[in-house]
Amino acid sequence: GGWAWRGARRGAAMAAAPRWRERLFALYFLSHIPITLLIDLQPLLPPGLHPPALRDLLQWYTASFRDPMMLQPPEWFKAFIYCEAFLQMPFFPIAAYAFFKGRCKWVRTPAIIYSTHVATTLLAILAHILFHDFSASQSLGPQTQRERLVLLSVYAPYLLIPLLLLFTMLFHPHYNQVEKRKRK
Repeated sequence: GGWAWRGARRGAAMAAAPRWRERLFALYFLSHIPITLLIDLQPLLPPGLHPPALRDLLQWYTASFRDPMMLQPPEWFKAFIYCEAFLQMPFFPIAAYAFFKGRCKWVRTPAIIYSTHVATTLLAILAHILFHDFSASQSLGPQTQRERLVLLSVYAPYLLIPLLLLFTMLFHPHYNQVEKRKRK
């Protein structure tokens, strides 16, 4: 009797939505909205569109973390920013809502699409940070291995959290179980 009850309770807990991860994902997507609008889109928009304080913040960031891609983005990096603006940005508030609410299985497919897209783009960005010769950049890029690792640490959460999201959507029983349809 006791073993069956504990097993049923454990099974129910495994099938329940992973709340700590859902809260993490909700905060991740919610925080992405101002970051995208105020910082990430600056290289694509006319220079006078953002207030001087935001332009100064971007200048400080690029100088402090030696990230020339945000001031003179290569064309491939601009393509990633366009993807962020037009594909990812509309998903951010939807995902934030779904994960704050919790237990929203309908977010599974868009979250898988989002996380695989972002992980793919981040692999290219991280490889560029690690292996590119930044000596020809107009803005100072990372020169030492330490500077490359510091810049890598800025981008790493944008790979790690989407990978956690992907694995949660693919393997956690709450999001991975097949819906049983009622027969009429």
